[in-house]
Amino acid sequence: MQKRIIPYAVITVSTVSVVFSGISAKAKGDAVYSLAAGAASDILVEDINPEISDLQLCAGASTHVRTDLPTEEELEELRQQREAELEAERKASFTMVMAKTSDYVNVRSNPSTEADKVGVLYKDCGGEILERGDGWTKIQSGELVGWVSNDFLYFEEAAEEYAKTVCKTYATIDTQALRVRSGPSADAEIIGLLEVGIDLETVPEKEATEGWIAILYQNKLGYVSSDYVTLHLSINEGETIEEIEERERLAALEKAKLKTKYASISANVDDITLLAALIQCEAGNQCYEGKLAVGAVVCNRIRSGSYPGSLRDVIYAPGQFGPAANGMLDKALANGVSESCRQAAIEAFGGATNVGGACHFRRAGSRDGVVIGDHVFY
Repeated sequence: MQKRIIPYAVITVSTVSVVFSGISAKAKGDAVYSLAAGAASDILVEDINPEISDLQLCAGASTHVRTDLPTEEELEELRQQREAELEAERKASFTMVMAKTSDYVNVRSNPSTEADKVGVLYKDCGGEILERGDGWTKIQSGELVGWVSNDFLYFEEAAEEYAKTVCKTYATIDTQALRVRSGPSADAEIIGLLEVGIDLETVPEKEATEGWIAILYQNKLGYVSSDYVTLHLSINEGETIEEIEERERLAALEKAKLKTKYASISANVDDITLLAALIQCEAGNQCYEGKLAVGAVVCNRIRSGSYPGSLRDVIYAPGQFGPAANGMLDKALANGVSESCRQAAIEAFGGATNVGGACHFRRAGSRDGVVIGDHVFY
């Protein structure tokens, strides 16, 4: 699924302090600038803090120090000009619509519920208005072109506001290089440096601190100065029927690869009951596929050679399966196990797997892998 990027805010307009070939930027805070050999630059002297900013001049570069700082009137004119540009961009985005649904909405070949279905818009998908009628609107979202009932679309400001709630927000670095800090403060530790043009996902759930944006940096929380970034939304595009069919075909092929038949493991009634009890503790509230996946993980460990070679040793290995350590497994054995968990254990011992050779699982969303129900297997 492709994504469409739209700008929705620029955090601030700052004093013009450094001019590189007619391009203005600010030379203080966490921005780092440099001039190449032979370059010439006018530098407006402002409050440059040497502790947190660098103005690097390579060999042969020259500068001319000026003291004629912009007046308050000039700065106000710049601010108003930028606000006008942002307002124009915002109004231009009103050609956008967002799907008004908790799941997906159908897109049709003509403005009628009787018309052929040509694709779908999911809840985080948007599109451009091609033609708007009283009851239906023709939209384009990626390769998808068709009609959607107005009852299932957000328009204008409502579309923009809704997009902010369901779409990810990214920060684009606007300066030559920008420091990433461990906290929302110029005194916080520097943990990285970002180049101009890089996009990073923001962390909107973090409480906002004036002048700072929380971002994901190398899978960790970091902060950048809001003076040097532009925020924009990443809006997903809908899928045509052909794209859906191709995606499902590829997914079916990948799923088939995971359902390899491994060599069976010899197991007696007690072994089956023990594995079934563990399955019940770990996935008793999951679908049958989720139960089988847990059994397959245990059997994959027995086969792998990296774990103990017996069922009991694998299950009761220190720090591996919580129910074996906290007493839940013993309770399940005492109370009896469900027939579905027992059947999953029998299949797993027989060599069945729906997660390939995965030897681990945890709560879904914590890492990449095969997601079945509430667990991800890897």
